[in-house]
Amino acid sequence: MNSSDFAVAFVSGLVPALFWLWFWLREDKEKPEPWGMIFLAFAAGMIAVPIVLPLQQLAMELYHGDNLVFVWVIIEEVLKYAVALIVVLWHKAVDEPIDLIIYMIVIALGFSALENALFIFHPLTTDTLANTFITSNFRFLGATLLHVLSSGTVGAMLALAFYKPDGVKIIYGSIGLFMAIVLHALFNFFIIDASGETILGIFLFVWLGIIMLFLVFEKVKLLEARYGSPFISNIKRK
Repeated sequence: MNSSDFAVAFVSGLVPALFWLWFWLREDKEKPEPWGMIFLAFAAGMIAVPIVLPLQQLAMELYHGDNLVFVWVIIEEVLKYAVALIVVLWHKAVDEPIDLIIYMIVIALGFSALENALFIFHPLTTDTLANTFITSNFRFLGATLLHVLSSGTVGAMLALAFYKPDGVKIIYGSIGLFMAIVLHALFNFFIIDASGETILGIFLFVWLGIIMLFLVFEKVKLLEARYGSPFISNIKRK
């Protein structure tokens, strides 16, 4: 493996993810999260990739049905959510509903950064620069935003349940995970044989989902404003 090629691929995967990270963190500019926690969440998302890959390889060896892509999606979404629960979502820094969406998105971007680097590495070493550029743009506009949308959906459901009892939070989180799996699976199923205008239609589906996520952001902000200060919030959550 050429180290310089991998370095180029890694930077090519990292820079777009950092752009989207900057873009989404602006939604929480009123009370920004600690940079240490942002870094931890991003790194946790990256660490999830080498855990996911062998599990997906095992799935290929054990399962040969037409729905293998669906199994792959389940592995990815469950691992991203599990990493979030283990590393970030329990932390005291998560003290308002919007934080749940932010951290889920940050983990998704960390995951996407390393995944994109691996996708870019192959055409970089075996194909033309033009195809590498196309692959990079495809990941930037499609796959990266898909990860944001799927994990952001989980975060959105958790945010809507922020002031509810723990049992309700588990139910909302499970519903969010199911929605994330369905969204991710639909994207993968349709993108496999897509070309030309079909790809644009699939990307439009993802972008519309991102717009919906923005609307949820605004709803969560209103929810937080309704419940007032952290002190009142803690009372209402009891």
